[in-house]
Amino acid sequence: MKRFIPFTSSIKFIVQVMFFLLLLMMVYRLFFFYHYKPSNKPFSGSMMLLGLRYDLRIVAALGIVMNFLMMIPAFNFFKHKKNSTFWVGFLTLIFFVFLIAYGSDFYYYDYLKQRLSAAIVSFAQDAGISATMMWQTYPIVRILLFLLLCMWLFVWFIKKLLLKVQAQHADTTTKNKVVATIVFMLLLGFAVFGKIGQYPLRWSDAFNLSDDFKANTSLNPFQSFLSTLSFKKSGYDVKKVKEVYPTMATYLGIQQPNAEQLMFDRVHQANANFTNKPNIVIVICESFSAYKSSMFGNALNATPYFNSMCQQGIFFERCFTPAFGTARGVWATVTGIPDVEDNKTASRNPAAVNQHSIMNDFEGYEKMYFLGGSTTWANIRGVLKNNIIGLQIFEEDHFKAKKVDVWGISDKNLFLEANNILAQQNKPFISIIQTADNHRPYTIPAEDQQAFKVLNYPADTLKKYGFDDNGQYNAFRYADFCFQQFIEAAKKQPYFNNTIFVFVGDHGLRGDAGNLFPQSFTKQGILAEHVPLLFYAPKFLQPQRIAAPASQLDVLPTVAHLANQQYTNTTLGVNLFDTTIQKHRVAFIADPDTRTIGVVGNDYYYAKSLNTGAIDFVSVKNNNAIVPNKITDSIKANMASLTDAFYYSSKYLLLNNKKRLQ
Repeated sequence: MKRFIPFTSSIKFIVQVMFFLLLLMMVYRLFFFYHYKPSNKPFSGSMMLLGLRYDLRIVAALGIVMNFLMMIPAFNFFKHKKNSTFWVGFLTLIFFVFLIAYGSDFYYYDYLKQRLSAAIVSFAQDAGISATMMWQTYPIVRILLFLLLCMWLFVWFIKKLLLKVQAQHADTTTKNKVVATIVFMLLLGFAVFGKIGQYPLRWSDAFNLSDDFKANTSLNPFQSFLSTLSFKKSGYDVKKVKEVYPTMATYLGIQQPNAEQLMFDRVHQANANFTNKPNIVIVICESFSAYKSSMFGNALNATPYFNSMCQQGIFFERCFTPAFGTARGVWATVTGIPDVEDNKTASRNPAAVNQHSIMNDFEGYEKMYFLGGSTTWANIRGVLKNNIIGLQIFEEDHFKAKKVDVWGISDKNLFLEANNILAQQNKPFISIIQTADNHRPYTIPAEDQQAFKVLNYPADTLKKYGFDDNGQYNAFRYADFCFQQFIEAAKKQPYFNNTIFVFVGDHGLRGDAGNLFPQSFTKQGILAEHVPLLFYAPKFLQPQRIAAPASQLDVLPTVAHLANQQYTNTTLGVNLFDTTIQKHRVAFIADPDTRTIGVVGNDYYYAKSLNTGAIDFVSVKNNNAIVPNKITDSIKANMASLTDAFYYSSKYLLLNNKKRLQ
């Protein structure tokens, strides 16, 4: 019986090439760290280990390509010795790409303090200026000589390695070759995936280190370049931003406007006579579409409990999310900036991951985030951990309850487990709970089906009142059931009487609202952004229903005001109880699907298509046509100005709202 050879000669060759490149990548990381590290920045083993995993993804991908080529007889140098020339040329080209990537990365960071980004492509538009700047700034001749030396040494190394492997080559059985190849490819595939779990290793995992420099050090230029490739056109026109700045500054009430420095800071002082520190619980509610809920007279009455809460709290009936989509909704709530990215969500853009959040101004507060699934989704974890100092994240692996579907544990169990954790806190806290069940596959857990009675209606009845099917209708009802379980459980805990609960939808849903709202809500599609917003604190807040426009952007500034926190607002949200802007407040919408931007005011909705430039100006109070006159023309012009101001300011702030060091 022949001895089983675990690795074929070709696999040994591939492994040695991979190891050589991996070693060089790690040496570069050490050099990068010690060359660029700020003073008193300690060395981090976790940073290096994570960096090794990123590097392994790249060399494993190369290993897969090499293995496929080696399986083709025409490229296998054990079959044809003349193919050694191909491999020397192929690997030299790969090494050249590595040198260019790492050389560009080193000087890109030196220039911009960012790892290599796809934005470097934009420098080619001014190639002459960029080349002259490089020539006048860096020792280009010495750099080129060094690169040539590295290339020569690599060619020498590969030739020696090929000769060594060919000399040690030993045939093995076809069966062993197949087994070894399958095992090797599986290992390489796992290395490319990068981690055990539902999601692959992503750039955002670096920012779990909660340190910008360590996060940047752990990345490699291939990871950072490829991660930003979809965002190479992201950016802003600084001339446009400065043009709209006076409009934005006036609207926001910026105390010291500065169009040259584009200052958005507004410092809000606390009332020294108010010493209580109430807890804050913000619930971001999945697909909480206003027209499907009970608060607006929908006859199917899907949210009776939440409707009763709205009658006991301050309910904003005209709240709009700045965009459609959960990731965009979470982003807007946490950062206060509309997500106006065209290609993907801002949370997926490495250049936008550094953001100031008012949550950091809650000094002395415990900060928590609860999600029944994984925050790796849409790279939300990187945004949260990198920007909210001391944040504790509780997700599916932290809970006792078992997963019920792709979104993790049920919302009911999420609420109850969050309630138990909140009840154990000895300090004031601000927490966010993000729900997920009001979403396909519309799971109603078996453990709740006795307490929660499923209802079914004919298809025409469901359609009449805005529901696609009974699954969607019951999922909406189950969301209300979960709210009730949470609030009733919280009422039994001491923290309840000193807590402000905030409920806001992550986004609405498109559809037909029928006669529940003016036709503009359906025709212009703003049902996709229309959500309930409730501030619920029976011990603090007097019941009130407010028709003035509100936005997700306003949540954190408003709760900071209610909690009497001193805070610095650097973004586009406002305190909803600030009477100085209440009369002319608007809600900005940038719909990523229709590429429409606009603002909703007290009476009208103004929208502009980014594709065609077409304008909509319609009533949100009734179905009457707007009669052009001096008053309506003035309102339209003002809303047009605010639309551009919000849009261009958002483009700027996505990349220029860095968190404040504390």
